[in-house]
Amino acid sequence: MMPVFFDTHAHLDYPDFAGDFDAVLERARAAGIERIVSIGTDLESSRRAIALAERHECIYAVVGWHPSDALQAPADIRPALRELGAHPKVVALGETGMDYYRLPSREAGKGEAEDRVYQARQADLFQQHLEVAAELGLNCVIHQRAAFADTLALLEPFAGRVRGQFHCFADDVAALRRILDLGSLVSFTGILTFKNGANIREALAATPLDRFMLETDCPYLAPVPYRGRRCEPAYVKEIAETAAQVKGVSLTELSAATCATARGFFAKLR
Repeated sequence: MMPVFFDTHAHLDYPDFAGDFDAVLERARAAGIERIVSIGTDLESSRRAIALAERHECIYAVVGWHPSDALQAPADIRPALRELGAHPKVVALGETGMDYYRLPSREAGKGEAEDRVYQARQADLFQQHLEVAAELGLNCVIHQRAAFADTLALLEPFAGRVRGQFHCFADDVAALRRILDLGSLVSFTGILTFKNGANIREALAATPLDRFMLETDCPYLAPVPYRGRRCEPAYVKEIAETAAQVKGVSLTELSAATCATARGFFAKLR
């Protein structure tokens, strides 16, 4: 039998998939991708993810507000997160977290004062996600870029109540160990297959077999041999092949481990 895998981070509500959505799902099924987690990036995106999950058995939803758009978020997003998070096919909150990669000071006429406002708003938004996740018994899908220390500092007080999936993991082994020490875990994308992805493969090699998941982050980051094209859930198969090589296990062993990890992390994933 073909080993099955999950795509634990996809953006199926994006317009990139509007023209051939059914074909995208059929290719995923043919590749052995049994479950797809569609990730919200704001409230409307989250509602679209839920609508997809309601229409398709293989799709589940994550609801939240992306940190890069923190300035556009409601001052208090907790009521909306509570309402959306109660849906039976919502399996986590996110994607949430911290992103300092493109600070306002990079734009003309803006400086450190604007940076501080932006960073503080991201922190408040992340805190609200963590609070509601703890209330609902859910975990958080975490986006972290150029803000690792601040992200971990906010997550640490919730250790034992909320676990994080540090998606599209691209940090070093030292960062990996700090995440694992909190009881959280990581997931790997198509970057794992890139010629210049040796550091990602090194991090995967250091990750215990039961502490990571696989994802596409589609429509972004298509793996080799599709690099540069639109990514889609079927391409988890290529990511899995590279991951199995790095870990020195069979695809069947990798399937069993990563699917069990996903079911353990996403409490409502059936």
